[in-house]
Amino acid sequence: CRAYRVRESQHADFRVHNHLEARRRRIDLLTSRETEVLTLVARGRSNQELADELFISPATAKTHVNRILSKLGLRDRVQLVIFAYETGLVQAGP
Repeated sequence: CRAYRVRESQHADFRVHNHLEARRRRIDLLTSRETEVLTLVARGRSNQELADELFISPATAKTHVNRILSKLGLRDRVQLVIFAYETGLVQAGP
């Protein structure tokens, strides 16, 4: 039964790897500006902070965030942050 557990573990690792690879490929759906916005959202920026940092209006910042959510099939900013960390787009630290 140990061999079965090893195979199950390897299968689970494979599924996780495939899931992460699929998420990484979804980043390719984003424009460079959207990727920049996603990175800043993952670092905790509000729409107003995005606007100030990127020299855009808060409404444009909100539009970018909504388009990113739509393209990636995510529900909210929390899922954006998780997505960014899981795909390696951002890493914890200063």
